[in-house]
Parts: sequence; structure tokens; C-alpha cells
Amino acid sequence: MAYQKVNADQRAPGHSQYLDNDDLQATALDLEWDMEKELEEPGFDQFQLDSAENQDLGHSETTDLNLDSIQPATSPKGRFQRLQEESDYISHYTRSAPKSNRCNFCHLLKILCTATILFIFGILIGYYVHTNCPSDALSSGTVDHQLYQEILKTIQAEDIKKSFRNLVQLYKSEDDMEVSKKIKTQWASLGLEDVQFVNYSVLLNLPGLSPSTVTLSSSGECFHPDGRPCGEEARKDSSQDLLYSYAAYSAKGTLKAEVIDVSYGMADDLKRIRKMKNVTNRIALLKLGKLPLLYKLSLLEKAGFGGVLLYIDPCDLPKTVNPSHDTFMVSLNPGGDPSTPGYPSVDGSFRQSRSNLTSLLVQPISASLVAKLISSPKARAKNDVCSPLELPNNEIKVISMQVQTVTKLKTVTNVVGYVMGLTSPDRYIIVGSHHHTAHSYNGQEWASSTAIITAFIRALMPKVKTGWRPDRTIVFCSWGGTAFGNIGSYEWGEDFKTVLQKNVVAYVNLHSPIRGNSTLRPVASPSLQQLVVEKNNFNCTRRTQCPETNISSIQIQGDADYFINHLGVPSVQFAYEDIKTLEGPSFLSEAFFSTQSTTVEEMDPFFNLHETITKLSGEVILQIANEPVLPFNALDIALEVQNNLKGDQPNTHQLLAMASRLRESAELFQSDEMRPANDPKERAPIRIRMLNDILQDMEKSFLVQQVPPGFYRNILYHLDEQTSQFSILMEALECCKPLAPDETLQEARSEVLNSINSAQVYFKAGRDVFKSILDGKN
Repeated sequence: MAYQKVNADQRAPGHSQYLDNDDLQATALDLEWDMEKELEEPGFDQFQLDSAENQDLGHSETTDLNLDSIQPATSPKGRFQRLQEESDYISHYTRSAPKSNRCNFCHLLKILCTATILFIFGILIGYYVHTNCPSDALSSGTVDHQLYQEILKTIQAEDIKKSFRNLVQLYKSEDDMEVSKKIKTQWASLGLEDVQFVNYSVLLNLPGLSPSTVTLSSSGECFHPDGRPCGEEARKDSSQDLLYSYAAYSAKGTLKAEVIDVSYGMADDLKRIRKMKNVTNRIALLKLGKLPLLYKLSLLEKAGFGGVLLYIDPCDLPKTVNPSHDTFMVSLNPGGDPSTPGYPSVDGSFRQSRSNLTSLLVQPISASLVAKLISSPKARAKNDVCSPLELPNNEIKVISMQVQTVTKLKTVTNVVGYVMGLTSPDRYIIVGSHHHTAHSYNGQEWASSTAIITAFIRALMPKVKTGWRPDRTIVFCSWGGTAFGNIGSYEWGEDFKTVLQKNVVAYVNLHSPIRGNSTLRPVASPSLQQLVVEKNNFNCTRRTQCPETNISSIQIQGDADYFINHLGVPSVQFAYEDIKTLEGPSFLSEAFFSTQSTTVEEMDPFFNLHETITKLSGEVILQIANEPVLPFNALDIALEVQNNLKGDQPNTHQLLAMASRLRESAELFQSDEMRPANDPKERAPIRIRMLNDILQDMEKSFLVQQVPPGFYRNILYHLDEQTSQFSILMEALECCKPLAPDETLQEARSEVLNSINSAQVYFKAGRDVFKSILDGKN
């Protein structure tokens, strides 16, 4: 959030009289900034968002807070001592009287000439200093902003369009090395430093030699995943699409059993079904969406199901989308190489035998096949009201499903380059996109991602070649193996974990920037939300339409996963979405379709949206990389925690009390350290360095060890925009809803409580360190 600044010459009534007191003048000038006294001033204990930045950040609860503005106190270090002369000052140097009036006249003339020369000389020196030295009136922020605009104005939609089309033509090959080589060559030609491949040999779960099948026992009809009958003709028409309609890392084999409709597979759905039927070794008919797929599969596996037919209900998609015959792929891999969980796949690493990550046979199928299974040929009624696909409870369907996959060791390639920082080269801002992965569906989103990151590099490097450099190092990464569970980013992160834990400042995600064309949807860590709002509002002033900024901290797809959940790094992502898609269930993006119903060029024919994403992301990158003090907000984290505990949640009094203490510590930290550090007159290099170290590690306190499958370990992130509770608390409440609070709920509360307490102690320790440094100086 933004804070109102108070000029150094604004003083409380009576303050000037205090400074004019001769007895206290010298003492007052020696005092350090006493924030403890200023905190006692009326009105300081409450805070309020600046009216210019009072935006709806996607949390309706925020409006309930009555927060007064944080008023920066005035530092005495910016004041100048007044030179006072005694009115009765008389020189006590005595000499003899002048011998004549002429001699006295000559002496006075010499003094007048000397004074005139000195006066002219002083004017010349002052003019030289004024024109050659930076003035205090010209803030560094203004200079930086002008620099950023010089870089960003060279980003053009037409250049992004050309890059996008060149990339799309490359991915026809089954080997992604061709795309990787193209990216490496282009980045190096633009001047990026030390561009190199980082390869890992990883375990990939690939389709079998023939497509999976679903057979109705009653009629003997056999179908492929897209709903077409089994046969040579159908297999020849779209053999690749049929092969790649599978769930990577599923169990393989054949299962014949009754199909049970579990809807979205929520905890309530399963409790209701288990009361009516025996679900052991049955096949679940499961809709994608509303909760992470890995979590829902864990519930089905725990309940005793043997197989899963996974589909997307057409009613969950916009009316313009018709995925009835579309096949799709999903990955059941939570992240990284399954054969080396938690450690990198480097030469000599021990490999575990993990060809499948679940005991369930999982097969994605099209909505048209579901309609045939339940004897309902049409999903939408004549009056255009969508009727969800459902299998009647009194109808028994027995099918035989066959899942065929093969596991192989393959090479996954990352492309990495950087621009070395000038003053803090050991602090990294990581900018991540992803490129085409062989043996999987990718659509065209990877080409948008790569074209955008390349466009920013193209705009940045001419300024670097003139001698300018950012304060911190910017690392550019194009990840491989994303569709199989963010394998490239996970392996790189595990490989360099020791360095990254200490040095990474932020992660800027460019995973899938164009998913629609109707609304801009930023996602950011709580500490970065205010920066994103400011950048979006500035960009909005240059457009005809200025919609209200809707920013949130929700789980997102892509390679930011490792940096958010294992390193606790603040992250940010800008993406365009379809409003109608946002109105549907969350987590539908877990599916990878062979062909998109709307191509990227149809959504953004002139690539203006690509240009906007590039400029917004670029300005955030530049500001994080170049600001003396990291533009992170400690108080916003505390407010987010309090918002997450609002509502009708039982037994949260201890959590609320701890959250209140966290807010108090964050307020003191923000007022004691953030505001002086942003005043150039108050900056000491060691103090700025220590402050930035604290700011970049703020979110690490909110990493919990154990979470349900598919949930973020960083509990500052929600499941979706419809929920504002801590996700692990919400899941524990759902599981224990009909019962009294049990051990699971208590464990979840304990995890949240410990995280809040850790953050509170962290802020307090930071203030104590700074206080000891100031005391040592005195």
C-alpha cells in the first residue's frame, strides 16, 4: 500500500519555539530520530490506505478495516543549523589610528575590490555545482522512471508478433532441442550474458504405442478417449491426439468395474456416495475443477476407488467453447523428476523406481464420450440453459478401461542467461517463461511466453550496452518439461537451492500470458500487490478504459511453483483472461488441450495485449532490480493474514491474537525502517543492505511442511478468488465438518499459528538489530 509523505518543514505547533531556544539548540541537533516518541502522537496507532491507491485488491474483507494513514515522521537529519550572530559583536583586535584619510580610502577600496572578486567567484562556483551535481530536489525516483520509460518504449507489438510466429513454426519436431537452440541463439545475439543450456536427465511418463480405450460391457462398444469408436480409420485420423490424451504418471493396466458419478470429487460428494454404495475398486466419473486434481485423486484413492475417468463439463466453459470432442492431457506429478524427489537429477544421483505416482488408473476423456456413457447426447437444453452431465443414481454402468503408458529417461533442457547487477550482483530477480516440451500438448501459450520474455531482453540490452546496469542481477530462464510437472524449473531449483535460498529476491512469472482478451488479471504475493497496483494504474492512464484493479494471491499454474513453495520468494504474474472463464470453476487450467478452441492470434490479432504484458512485467522487473530499497510491503502481509482469519471460523481467538501482534510488529517495522530508508538523506549502505535482506525473506515464515496434495506450501496463497481463508484451514474444516474438531484440524491451526508467530518474531528481530546498530553509532 502507498503511504502519504510529510514534508520536512511541517512541524507541530510549538516546535519552532523549541528550536529557537538557545539553551536547547545544540542538544536538539545531536538527537537521532526518536520514533518511539512519534509513535505516541495521537492518531499514529491507526493506519489508512492512501486515497489514490484505495483499490479493491480482490478481498472483500479489506473494506471492513478502518485504517488511518501512516504518517512518516520528519527526520532531523535534513535540517540545517542556523548561524546566529551576536548583535553586540565587536572585534577586540586593536590597532593604531590611520595616518591619513587617503590611506584609509585606499584600504577601503582594496577591501571592496576583494569582496567583489570573491562574490563573482562564488557565483561561478555555485553555478558549476548546480549544473554538474544532482540536486536534492530531483528525486532518484524521477530519474529511474525516465530510464524505465526509455527502455520500455522500444517494445513494439509487431516485433512480438514476428517472434511468436517464428517460434510456432519450430515446435513441429518431436525433439524440443530445436526450440531450445533457437532461444539460446537469439538471446545471445541480443547481448545477454553467459547464455547456456542446463540439461537434466529425468523420468518422463509417455503415451503407449496405441491409444487407451473405454469399452461398454453391456453392448461391447469400444471408444477412444475422444468418443469416437475404436477402429483403424479413427486411429489414423488423429493418432497423435489420441495417444496424448492421457494422465502422465498414472497407473497402467486394465480395470473392469461399475462407474460411479462423483461429480467434482469434493469431500461432501464422497461422503454422500459412500453412504449409498460400495466404492471399492470402482471407477469414478470425475469432473475437473474447483479443487486441485491431485487433492481430489488422493481422496478417491483413500476411499478405495480403482480407476478414474476425468472430464470437463461443457457447462463449466463459456458458451463459445465447444470441447465435446477435445482430448486433453494432465500430469499427476507434483513437481520435478519423480525418480529423484527433493534432490536434483545430476549424474550419480540415486533414482527411485516410481513409474506411477498413484495406484489409480486415470484416463482423461471428452465430454462426448461421457454423454454416451450416461445416454445423454446433448449437454445444453434447447432454451440454451446448460444441463450438467450426470449419471443417474439408479443406473448401473459397467465398463472396461485400459490405460497404456511407458516410462523413459529423457533430457529436459533449460535455457538460462543473465544481466549482471552493478551494486548487488549477488541478488537475483528471476524472470521465467517456458518453451515447447516434446511428447506433450503445449498449444501456443509457450510461444507467447517466450516471445514476451525475448521482447523485454531486446528492449533492455541496448541500454546495458551503453554502460548502464541494474543494481541487482536479472536472470532470464526458459524452462523445459513444464507440462510434465514443472520438471525443468524444479530440477534447476534443487540443483542451486543453497544459492537461491539466500540470493533470490523475486520471481516474475510469464507462464501463460494470453488466456483471453477481456480482462487483465494480475496475481502477486501480498508484499508485492501494492507495486502491481501502482504499475497497473499508471498503465491504465495511457489507455481509454481504466477498469478497477483486481489483484489477488491465488494458486497459479506454471514454473513459479518451486520458487513460491520451496524458497518462499515473492512472485508476480500478469495475464489476460476471459471474464466468462473466470466465472467458472477454478483449476480447469490443469488440462492441456491438443488444440485450443481460440488461437492466440484470434484473441490478440494485433499483439497489443502481448505488448501490454511485456511493459507491465518489464517495469516491475526494472523497479525490483534497481530500487535501492526493495519495493516490498511488510504491512500488507500482516493485513492479508488478518483478512484470512475473518468470517465464521470456530476457535480462532488465538490465531486472531497472534495476527494482531504480527500487525503491530509490521507497523513498527514499516515506520521505523521503511520510511527512513526511502529518504536518500537517511540511507546508509549497511542499513539498506540489512533492510533488503529482511524484506526479501518475509514470506519464508509462511512455508509449512505438510499440506494436502496440490495445495501450496506457502499459505499466503488462496485456492481461488472465491475463498479468502487459509487453504489448509479450509480443507481441515471441510473434512471434519460433521464431527467435532479433531487432530487434523488442530494440526492445521497449529501450522498457521506457528507461521504467524514466526513472522512476528522475524519483524521484531529485524527492528532490534537496527536499534542495536544505531545505539552503537551513538
